[in-house]
Amino acid sequence: MKRNSDLMRSFLKQAPTFAPRLAWRATNAEQHQAWRKRFARRLRLLVGKKPAAVPLRVDWAETVETEAFTRHKIYVQSEKHYWIPAYYFVPKHRVAPAPAIVCLHGHSGIHPYIREGDAHQREKGRELKLDFAPFFAEHGYVTIAPVQRGWNETKETVDKNETGCQRMVLNTFLTGMTPIGLRCWDASRLVDFLQTQACVDQSRLGVAGLSGGGMVALFWAALERRVQFAMVAGYFCTFKASIYSIYHCLCNCIPNMMEWGDMREVAALIAPRPLLVISGKKDPIFPIAATRQAFAELEKVYGLIGASQHLERDFFDGPHAWSNRRTLTFIRKHTSILKQLPNNGIHDIVANRAKS
Repeated sequence: MKRNSDLMRSFLKQAPTFAPRLAWRATNAEQHQAWRKRFARRLRLLVGKKPAAVPLRVDWAETVETEAFTRHKIYVQSEKHYWIPAYYFVPKHRVAPAPAIVCLHGHSGIHPYIREGDAHQREKGRELKLDFAPFFAEHGYVTIAPVQRGWNETKETVDKNETGCQRMVLNTFLTGMTPIGLRCWDASRLVDFLQTQACVDQSRLGVAGLSGGGMVALFWAALERRVQFAMVAGYFCTFKASIYSIYHCLCNCIPNMMEWGDMREVAALIAPRPLLVISGKKDPIFPIAATRQAFAELEKVYGLIGASQHLERDFFDGPHAWSNRRTLTFIRKHTSILKQLPNNGIHDIVANRAKS
């Protein structure tokens, strides 16, 4: 008898047997809506308990002026004992309230994403195009880039000698929460803040994220209806080909996720809202072949509900990085459409199309 004692090989052999219990199989708009309700309810359970809500409080800590924008460092209270550090970019040359974008960093931490930090961090930001928060501000959009829990100054209050994500994973799992649940909660608190700002067009709020930030962008847009458009980079793939098969930080783990659905199902909750998927063809941790497969499956969802024009992609010839080849065109196109719609945004136009 040939024996196998290779644990990872054992897991990989099991992977093909996983058939999500709530996989999307709708054949008409009514079935899609019924599935959507069931999966949204399940996803909220999977990401865990929410913290107790607190009144909105903001501490304005620092202001830096540039030619194109004003960069504020602020702290937004997220729960009783935690404040979110965030960098808030306000364009100087806007003529009316502008669309706002929550910009989410990955495991490089915040500094390469905002053109700050040491020389190595700044160079990394330039090389991998991580600076999309100031980039979008330079093009007239209000942006806010939080320090995600487990990184930079938030890590210092958790773990000094290891990644802050690891301690966060342990503590959240022990208390019925998840890292992704807390990071989504924080992003929603930032929207609460943005909705108090006169420079922000409340009907045109979006999210952009890369890598770990792409994970938060995907799940948060699926869960938060106030997000009207999303750009997800260096993440959208299949769980089997990426998180399950390739080493990733523990903060990517959502207990029992593969039992219920794949990334395609999470993204299907974003539909019909505009979604741009950005992936490098040479990304070693989110293989492009599986990303293409997942995107093709997601196209079926958007097509079924008459929203094919709201799903776009940029599969660029590069590594695990951001790309701005299509971002500005995507934002201009879809924020222009949103400006003409009533309060429920893109959901209205698709609902009316489905009835006709």
